[in-house]
Amino acid sequence: MHGPDPTHYLFWLTSRAAGVTAFALASVSVGLGLTMAGRLARGPGRAKLLRAIHEQTALGALIAIVVHGVSLLGDHWMNPGLAGISVPFAMGYRPIATGVGIIAGYLAALLGLSFYARRRIGARLWRKAHRFTIVVWLLAAIHAITAGTDASTPWMRAILIASAVPIAGLFAARVAGGRRKRRPAPARAALATEAAS
Repeated sequence: MHGPDPTHYLFWLTSRAAGVTAFALASVSVGLGLTMAGRLARGPGRAKLLRAIHEQTALGALIAIVVHGVSLLGDHWMNPGLAGISVPFAMGYRPIATGVGIIAGYLAALLGLSFYARRRIGARLWRKAHRFTIVVWLLAAIHAITAGTDASTPWMRAILIASAVPIAGLFAARVAGGRRKRRPAPARAALATEAAS
């Protein structure tokens, strides 16, 4: 007796693999972005290296996102159609969870590709917009937890935890560093005096 034809699940498996890859690459990119923004990586040539890895992982994540969505067009069980993979909440399968993923994909593309238009839009506006990358990552995590069939598996939980813990720590350090910078100079001087006494 023959088992099920593996090619029947090929598109679904491809989408799952691409989705996990996209999330992993996006997590690395976001983590590196927070590390650079918080000036936590110092040393000769380190910033340039991290910037290059940050850019390449972001582009890799965008490619994986496209594969994640487009490969579902070949899945005969889900059969989402073009609207299902491109219009938020239009897919019949878990519409809210998949809609959140589609929105995260669009925002990831918008923020990621804005890097190449930063001279046109201005560095200051680009930096402000780039701060919302953490929100996009959070939407992607919600999508992975609520839409993914692997969300309850130990290996997927390990990926989620291994991504979330450092990103949460780096984000907290970034927020704390931003607050210290915004504190008025006299207040900083007073704190320094108190610490010295």
